Amino acid sequence: MNYVKVLDERSIVAVATDEWVFERDVDRGLLGEALAWGLILPYSPLINEVYLHAQEVALKKRLILELLENLVLDYPELSQGFYIKPEYFMYQAVLSRVRLFPPMTYGMSDFLREAGTRKGIRKVLSGYVEALKELEKEDAITLSEGYVRISEDFASNAQSPKTRLINLSKTVPRTLFTSALGVFPKILEILSQNRESLFKLQKAGKNVVAIDRIEFPERYVFVPAASGLIPLSSGLGIEATARKVLSMSEDEKIEIQTIGGILNDVFLIKASTKCGERKLVVKRFRDWAGFKWFPLALWTVGTRTFAILGRSRLERECAINQLLHSKGFSVPRLLYVSSAERLVFMEYIRGETISDVIKRLADSKEDRKTKKDLKIIERVGKKLAKVHAIGVALGDTKPENIMIDKNGEIYLMDFEQASRTGDQVWDVAEFLYYAGHDVPFLIETHVVQTIAEAFITGYLGTGGKAETIRKVANPKYTKVFSVFTLPHVILAISSICRKVEAHEALK
Repeated sequence: MNYVKVLDERSIVAVATDEWVFERDVDRGLLGEALAWGLILPYSPLINEVYLHAQEVALKKRLILELLENLVLDYPELSQGFYIKPEYFMYQAVLSRVRLFPPMTYGMSDFLREAGTRKGIRKVLSGYVEALKELEKEDAITLSEGYVRISEDFASNAQSPKTRLINLSKTVPRTLFTSALGVFPKILEILSQNRESLFKLQKAGKNVVAIDRIEFPERYVFVPAASGLIPLSSGLGIEATARKVLSMSEDEKIEIQTIGGILNDVFLIKASTKCGERKLVVKRFRDWAGFKWFPLALWTVGTRTFAILGRSRLERECAINQLLHSKGFSVPRLLYVSSAERLVFMEYIRGETISDVIKRLADSKEDRKTKKDLKIIERVGKKLAKVHAIGVALGDTKPENIMIDKNGEIYLMDFEQASRTGDQVWDVAEFLYYAGHDVPFLIETHVVQTIAEAFITGYLGTGGKAETIRKVANPKYTKVFSVFTLPHVILAISSICRKVEAHEALK
């Protein structure tokens, strides 16, 4: 059960659950930590302090084991040489959940903000340190001079097919899907019915830290080299390959900057050459294992399946990119592919995302600018209809994955979930409902409807199927995106999709 109340401009959310369910969520992630995740953050126990601390350490011990297994699977040759700071486990556990479930950012904002969090960080970190000491007694790791080292036996067991199967099978308890996923949508539903509460939450949301400003966990994983310990986040092999791709000499300056990614690592390469500054983007594809995979499966169960192996996602990225390029679509050029290291180097596109366009539309008071931006949304609809016409579904059509460059050309990107036999309804649903997520909380629904209508006009006017649009309103899709988008916005968009017959004359 859950309940929301605004007290002194703070949104208070109370969640009550059965003790057995809570403890299973702690020790095995029964609900993907939907209930236990509060123990990952600083908390103030009102009662049962000893009990909660024991559950906290048990949870953090399990998370450490899963993170160590994932490191071994991602870096089978390097992992035993890693020197790991305890901070890695703290930031990786938090960041993985925020990336998979962005609304958590509201609850984690104070912790994630660098300023004024040292006390909170020490409090959270102490639980991990205690869990690490228990794991050292079990010979899973060794602790030396503040670093964690992975034991040979642990690394060997983690690479076994049995361990990999166990990691991927942690999505089994899906019968509890409704309970786990129901918490946040219900909170939003309560808030959407109380405009004052919603305003308070929106006001608080202005201070939320952006994901790309969160500490990158792999800054705390080090690899020994002749010059000392090198952070894993520096991009092992990336700099050398970038120099090769850009034909750079050793004395020319190169900078590697982390720019995010959901379950992959994404880097921006800035190179200062004799011809001026050059930029390119690098993606490193990871296997999705353990807890990283559970929330994603939980979020979309019954609606969407995802490619989870790094190699298969890299293959899709390259294959669909090349296919679309051959058909005349604007996509980032592939500059270099390393299958062994699961790296893809690609062209950097200068421009703005369609997510930026949508946010500007929501704020614009000028008719001229509004009409211009709606034309862009309409062109996106046309572009997606053309992609669907050649039998391709892109799989990840969030507005932030579509860009418009300075010349007005629309670029499609991020094809790791794309396929020739995918769900085209998902493409349309994800774009429209994420567009609803991009607008401010208190925006009038007619603005959202206008954006949806512009997209649908372009889609149907270029040969897109009306049936595809109508299916977007199916609960199969609305229940998935209700996690990210407010209920009244979901309703406004789905209502437009149900009435798609009114647009068919434009085809």
